[in-house]
Amino acid sequence: MAAQGVTSVLAVVLVIGAFVSIPTVQSIGVCYGVKGNNLPPRSEVVQLYKSKGINGMRIYYPDKEALNALRNSGIALILDVGDQLSNLAASSSNAAAWVRDNVRPYYPAVNIKYIAVGNEVEGGATNSILPAIRNVNSALASSGLGAIKASTAVKFDVISNSYPPSAGVFRDAYMKDIARYLATTGAPLLANVYPYFAYRGNPRDISLNYATFRPGTTVRDPNNGLTYTNLFDAMVDAVYAALEKAGAGNVKVVVSESGWPSAGGFGASVDNARAYNQGLIDHVGRGTPKRPGALEAYIFAMFNENQKNGDPTEKNFGLFYPNKSPVYPIRF
Repeated sequence: MAAQGVTSVLAVVLVIGAFVSIPTVQSIGVCYGVKGNNLPPRSEVVQLYKSKGINGMRIYYPDKEALNALRNSGIALILDVGDQLSNLAASSSNAAAWVRDNVRPYYPAVNIKYIAVGNEVEGGATNSILPAIRNVNSALASSGLGAIKASTAVKFDVISNSYPPSAGVFRDAYMKDIARYLATTGAPLLANVYPYFAYRGNPRDISLNYATFRPGTTVRDPNNGLTYTNLFDAMVDAVYAALEKAGAGNVKVVVSESGWPSAGGFGASVDNARAYNQGLIDHVGRGTPKRPGALEAYIFAMFNENQKNGDPTEKNFGLFYPNKSPVYPIRF
C-alpha cells in the first residue's frame, strides 16, 4: 500500500510537471554557433541537445554534417542562408538551386521550421532582403515545401523609440515592406533581442534586476497601461508595436537570439548569465504583456566559441564549454 501511495503521488507530480513544462519546453531552442577550433563533433552536439531536452536549434549556414546529424531527431531548426543573401536576391533560379541543395535533401527528416534569409543585415545589403525572401519562398512553394517559412533575423536596432514599448516603430522603410510581406506569407519576424546590450549601454536608467528577470522593478507603459517586470518583454513588445504600426499586426515575433555573457565585460558574470538565461527559459511559455501565450525563443549560444571576433564577451555567451560541461547549472 505504501509503495502504491508513493507511486500515485509520483504520478501526480509527473502529471503536474508535464503541465508546467509543456509551454516552456516547446518554446525554447539554443543557437549552435561553430566559431571555435575545439568544439565537439556535430553528432555529439545533437546528442547533447537531446539529453538536455533542448528541442530547438539554430545553425548559421547549411552545415551538411549538422544537418545529417539532425535527421529524425525531432529538433526544430532555424536554418540560416549564410553568406548567400545577394546570390538568392539575384534570381529565382539561384534560390531554386539553393533549396534543391540545402533543404530538399534533408526535409522532413530534419524538422526545418524557418529559413533566416540574412542575419542582422546592415547598409546597402538590406535592399537584398525582401527579393531574397520572395525568391526563397517561391522556390520552397514549387518544391512542395511551403510549410517551411522564410524570414530574416534583425537586430533590435531596427526599432526606434523603444521606450515605452508601445512607442516602438521601425526606423527604416525597408523594414515596413518586409513586415507587410511577412503578413501575407504567415511567416514570423525573427528578432535578435539582447537586454544585455541595452543594460550595458545604459546602466544608469536600466536596473540589473530588470534586465535579468530578477524581481524588484515594475515599469508601466503610460500609453496602454501594461506593466513590465523585465526588459526582455518590453523589448519584444516594442517589436510588436512596430509591426502593428507597419500594418503587420498579425506577424508573430520569434526571438532568434537572446542571451547573456558569463565573462569578458561589464555586467558579464556567471551569476548574471545564469539568472538571465534561466529566467528566459522559465518565462517564455507565458509570452509578453502585449502577447500572452507561448513565445518561441532561441538562446545564444550552445558553446563558448574561442574564434568569435569583436568584444571579449562574444566568446563567452555559451551555456556549455567545448568539453560539453555546463558553464553554470541550467535546466530546460
